[in-house]
Amino acid sequence: MEKEKIRLDKYLWSIRLFKTRSQAADACDNNKVKFKGDNVKAAKPVNVGDEFDVKTEARRWVIKVTALLDRRVQYSEAIQHYQDITPAEELDVVKFQAPVFHTGKRLSKVGRPTKKDKRDLDDFMGGDAPPGIG
Repeated sequence: MEKEKIRLDKYLWSIRLFKTRSQAADACDNNKVKFKGDNVKAAKPVNVGDEFDVKTEARRWVIKVTALLDRRVQYSEAIQHYQDITPAEELDVVKFQAPVFHTGKRLSKVGRPTKKDKRDLDDFMGGDAPPGIG
């Protein structure tokens, strides 16, 4: 599983910091990944002991490479290939930001009533809904 040379974008993808390898490469191209304070390219070879400063959508990571990994594995195995050395003050900043998920669905109990809600309302009103409702 371990190779002599692994590209940075492939490594960041395999340890699950990015969902896709192209996202990892884009992060390198957009100066979101730094090595010793300098921007790095996606093709940079990764070595054990290297430390990278990585900005993902979720948070900022400072990781130390503990082992090389060239394929995507499950999370429990992937976390054994790097050490998260992010400063504590950076982690505190992340805790204050609430995650926002936009699934495209409406929130429960918000907006238009469902068919079940309408039936329950009809039953409550005495069977037939007044004219204009329904």
